[in-house]
Amino acid sequence: MAFLGKLFGGGKTAERQEQKVTTSVAIQKLRDTEEMLKKRQEHIDNLIKEQETIIRANGTKNKKVALAALKKKKRLEKQAETVENTLTTLDLQRESLENAHTNTEIVKNMSLAAKALKTVHSSMDVDKVEDLMEDVREQQQLSEEILNVITDRSMFGPAVDEDELLKELETMEQEELDKQLLDAGSLPEVPEAALVASGSKSKEKEPEEDELEALKQWAA
Repeated sequence: MAFLGKLFGGGKTAERQEQKVTTSVAIQKLRDTEEMLKKRQEHIDNLIKEQETIIRANGTKNKKVALAALKKKKRLEKQAETVENTLTTLDLQRESLENAHTNTEIVKNMSLAAKALKTVHSSMDVDKVEDLMEDVREQQQLSEEILNVITDRSMFGPAVDEDELLKELETMEQEELDKQLLDAGSLPEVPEAALVASGSKSKEKEPEEDELEALKQWAA
């Protein structure tokens, strides 16, 4: 039966199962292996520290025990080195798989996007799009014409010239300013009686001034 299975391709079942292993599963397996090796590495490091303690404690007292601990320490160090190299190899392989998985997903998504774009374009016709854009332009032009009719001010009479309004405003302001200056320049009238009194007071002061002048000359 085994011969018949091999003859009719039954022996390829395991190979097909291996091919079905996805990249994500392989990456997870590598991570699990790395985690196991890290624990192993930690355990070996602890054993090395134990042997170093034994060596320091028996270095001069019991050389046989110290020598045996030193030999075991050397073996453990080789194991630690092997584990470290294995971890490095697994890390590189995992990174390669992760990059390959990322690239595969990118290509897959790009392919889906291309198919979707093709599907969208298959329902579109260039001539129909051009006709549609022509209709849009015509409607925009019609909207502009309607807006121009609505905002046309000619139907409300001639437009007012703003320059003439400004000139008229300046003229009115100048007239108001001239009026204010004229009002400020007019002095109040002085009563005639006040002028006569002022003149008499000045005449009364003249004899007094003559007497003061004579006194100054005599003193000199």
